[in-house]
Amino acid sequence: MKKVLVIHGPNLNLLGEREPGIYGTDSFDNINNEIMQNAKKRGFDCEIFQSNHEGAIIDKLHEARKVFDGIVINAGAYTHYSYAIRDAISAIKIPVVEVHLSDIHSREGFRSQSVIKDVCIAQISGYGKKSYFLGLDELKAVFEKGDQFD
Repeated sequence: MKKVLVIHGPNLNLLGEREPGIYGTDSFDNINNEIMQNAKKRGFDCEIFQSNHEGAIIDKLHEARKVFDGIVINAGAYTHYSYAIRDAISAIKIPVVEVHLSDIHSREGFRSQSVIKDVCIAQISGYGKKSYFLGLDELKAVFEKGDQFD
């Protein structure tokens, strides 16, 4: 069974409370439960991690390289400026899918720039919580093709 890690970045622990017009009304726990169910349907063993701290996310990415087969990451605001997270993704050599609940390309100008996009196998945004499920689909397709990331 493939092991996947879902990483939620800063402020995502406030889902359901934070700007529901943009991020929806589903709670963080509800979304995580649905992610786990969707991962299981795809035959994945899934772990979920959330941190508001850049260094903790980097540490988790480093740890993941020896434990997980793939990652779905919503780096939140770090998407737009964290070259440290970008470098960590590039260094770990496992497939990573970037996801966002909102459509980052139709929001404020700074949000359309992703510094992690080029080191991820795909970027999915604008589908609400379904962005995570589509991210899992991307990983499943990569695993089925047997792509190598050395």
